[in-house]
Amino acid sequence: IPGFFSIMDFNDDVSAESSTEFPDRLSLMEVRLQAQEDEITLLKSSLADALRKLRLHDQQIPLLKQQLIAGKRFVKGIIRVRRNSEKSRDSQDKTKQRLSKKAASSTNLLTRSPILVATVNIRVICIFMLCILPFILLTGQSIKMFIRGRPITMYIPSNILNYEELRMDLPSQKLELDWVYGYRGRDCRANLYLLPSGEAVYFIACVVVLYHISNQTQRHYQKHTDCVRCLAIHPDKVRVASGQTAGVDKDGKPLQPIVHIWDSKTLVTLQQIGLGTFERGVGAVAFSSSDAGTFLCVIDDSNEHMLSVWDWNKNIKHTEVKNTNEAVLAVDFSPTDTNNIISCGKSHVYFWTMSAGTLTKKQGIFGKYKKPKFVLCFVFSLTGDVLTGDSEGNILTWGKSAADIKTLGKGAKETFQIMKQTRAHEGSVFTMCVLQGGAILSGGGKDRKIIRWSADLAPERECEIPEKFGAVRTIADVDGEELLVGTTRNAILRGTFSDGFVAIVQGHVDEMWGLATHHTQNIFLTCGNDRQVCVWNAEDHKLDWCTTLEESGLCADFSPNGAVVSVGLSTGRWVVLDLQTKEVVSDLTDGNEQLSVMRYSPDGSFLAVGSHDNFIYIYNVTEGGRRYTRFGKCTGHSSFITHLDWSKDGKYVMSNSGDYEILYWDVASGCKLLRNRFESKDRKWASYTCVLGFHVMGVWLEGSDGTDINALCRSHSESMVAVADDFCKVHLFQYPCPKPKAPSYKYEGHGSHVTNVRFTHNDSHLLSMGGKDTCILQWRVKGAGTGDHKEHLASSSSVCSSSSSPENGT
Repeated sequence: IPGFFSIMDFNDDVSAESSTEFPDRLSLMEVRLQAQEDEITLLKSSLADALRKLRLHDQQIPLLKQQLIAGKRFVKGIIRVRRNSEKSRDSQDKTKQRLSKKAASSTNLLTRSPILVATVNIRVICIFMLCILPFILLTGQSIKMFIRGRPITMYIPSNILNYEELRMDLPSQKLELDWVYGYRGRDCRANLYLLPSGEAVYFIACVVVLYHISNQTQRHYQKHTDCVRCLAIHPDKVRVASGQTAGVDKDGKPLQPIVHIWDSKTLVTLQQIGLGTFERGVGAVAFSSSDAGTFLCVIDDSNEHMLSVWDWNKNIKHTEVKNTNEAVLAVDFSPTDTNNIISCGKSHVYFWTMSAGTLTKKQGIFGKYKKPKFVLCFVFSLTGDVLTGDSEGNILTWGKSAADIKTLGKGAKETFQIMKQTRAHEGSVFTMCVLQGGAILSGGGKDRKIIRWSADLAPERECEIPEKFGAVRTIADVDGEELLVGTTRNAILRGTFSDGFVAIVQGHVDEMWGLATHHTQNIFLTCGNDRQVCVWNAEDHKLDWCTTLEESGLCADFSPNGAVVSVGLSTGRWVVLDLQTKEVVSDLTDGNEQLSVMRYSPDGSFLAVGSHDNFIYIYNVTEGGRRYTRFGKCTGHSSFITHLDWSKDGKYVMSNSGDYEILYWDVASGCKLLRNRFESKDRKWASYTCVLGFHVMGVWLEGSDGTDINALCRSHSESMVAVADDFCKVHLFQYPCPKPKAPSYKYEGHGSHVTNVRFTHNDSHLLSMGGKDTCILQWRVKGAGTGDHKEHLASSSSVCSSSSSPENGT
């Protein structure tokens, strides 16, 4: 639809501008909004909790009245003993004597009034119960954890005799990055290159990936601390420059952006450029080529988009100048003269000249030609011309013209003007590439076409990439015939004009939350706000199949028989998909709010559906997971459901909610809430994904606000627990982990909050999923006894008190 595609192109262009102009203000507003939402949630949950307790007390009053009236003599006996003991104290304590007399008179009054007996005795018992609670804490049967000032009581299992002497160690296993799923083509340009080694170089999140196309293997450069934004290849085709955004630390303080220069053969960092110089992030980088790559040009994401030139080997900044307040999308050196630099972006193309350590710029004059909203890309032709691609779909040929002294007078200077306009694409020209023989390739947005042009811009061949992959973002030449194409829907395609293109790298294009692993096979499922449900093969590192739903998928779980998978959506609806046919075999709705967790019981006979409407819906599952009938509803949470797990016998459910509550349910007895949580302290759980619980209390850092941990997952061996936090990190703890300040291994790679983690069926790998970075990381589990450890709690006189975590598992 023409209108749709023009809007899509416009949004893509505008996103390049907005994403670089106001990230700090937007980030601050998001932080404030989240803080306010957290406060509102806490106030609502506190009010709901108080109302629930009042209702509980009202329900217990008739029972207490019966018990108290029957035990009236016992209570009077207690009061008489208390009165006699008070009389025997020091006679000078007149206050106590008066209190004793009042107590005696109250006892006589109680004897005469049965109604007052019941009422006062209820108060006596309530005070008596409140006095007992601290006693339970003192005996070590429970421990309290505070999140945002709210106490959360955890009951200590019976097999722990001395909680204070428990020793928290690092897990015996470690993680090693095995595979990276995804590619960042949605909002980045010029980020796909082919090395002489046969490896395609690209990035997503904080990782630069080197993917060997023929061998189908990956290597990873992992030294970046936040999202990689740009990439450049040295003229020697070995060294690589990659620039990152600034990001923030866990306290919200901005970190410094930087450019890494590294060896693609050894993955060794050779230099770090610009620490403390760049602001917000690095938007574009380029090596000089006429002098064997001595210089590096960098444009940052500050308001002025500072342009700086570095002798990168010596880490010396030669010059720096303010560029423009508008978005800058590309920069490069002239292939024949290091002193000439070109940059382009929103409504501009600048021609820079470097002389005596200073940079001067001349703006390209559009003259009689329509000035485009964005100049998106440019290349240098073999004839020396500069060719730009813009948002109007044109390729403009630029040349230098002599000074117009007649019109502008003696002070006039030479200018850069348009020599030729070539209509290239319908919609934007997103990328251009020069082939060895001088031919030029261009990639379109709206029309999704790749066109081959002769050196003088005569069209020769063209093809169109499939619509499901989006527009052409960037092109890399393989051998003059075969091409690699990066797309706006985060895919990398491989193919030719004659044979077409197939995807070799695919990924999600929006925030992801749903992650599930198969119970017997090395496959896993992901879903998110892009409405895609993707099933991946963790062994072959490929996408098995993908389908698009009508709504966002937020949670999922495979049935134990492995035949179907259930997916919870953003509207209260949930669907069950057949893994073989990919068809929807069941479609149901619970409430009208988003679903946050789906979990089958161990034998597959029940399915629990956790919703943001505060309820857990329980379904009977029959016909191999294809038929579902409502069994009951768990009612009692005062906030939305966040996580839940089944007991090993399939009779009970443990759940967490948004107000940091832990509740237990007897499903077999009709979804009954277990009021006495103490009785569940020794129960064995088939899985452990609840972020709140005694066995995982140690994963919470001091001062956590309750949203710092998005997900966790216990291994099937019950020897380790992986944690996904809000600060782009994946942690690996030993399991159980019931003490504060437990040590862990910490792993980086994600550039956004980590939304979910899951172990594969045999614990050979861990999968972690980023939110906004749309990245899936597959970690190999390494270490002694993987899959062999059972639950163990070591006791020792020396308690591990260090809260520091070895970074990157070293």
